[in-house]
Amino acid sequence: MQAYAIGHLRNVVIGSAIVEYLERIDETLEPFGGHFIVHGAPPDVKEGNWEGDLIVIAFPSRQNADDWYASSAYQAIKRLRSDHSDGNVLLVDGVDPGHKASDILTSS
Repeated sequence: MQAYAIGHLRNVVIGSAIVEYLERIDETLEPFGGHFIVHGAPPDVKEGNWEGDLIVIAFPSRQNADDWYASSAYQAIKRLRSDHSDGNVLLVDGVDPGHKASDILTSS
């Protein structure tokens, strides 16, 4: 089952550190099968308020996502982002293609 790395970033200071991060992150994803599916496109907010940028990276599995985040290659560049932005980063499992919303009622 696919898994996702999701970042909600705010107050990103575009400078040399962020540029270096953007130039290097793709090479950290490749060994783990990761690829961007959302990368900061301006949202069309239908409800509530939204601030910042949304980034979603898909991985073939949660293990791939965990291994990417813990990898020495990603850890070597992580501070280029975290020192120059605020936000949250999380890893989350996807659902099977046939998933129905009510499935969560019986999954516990």
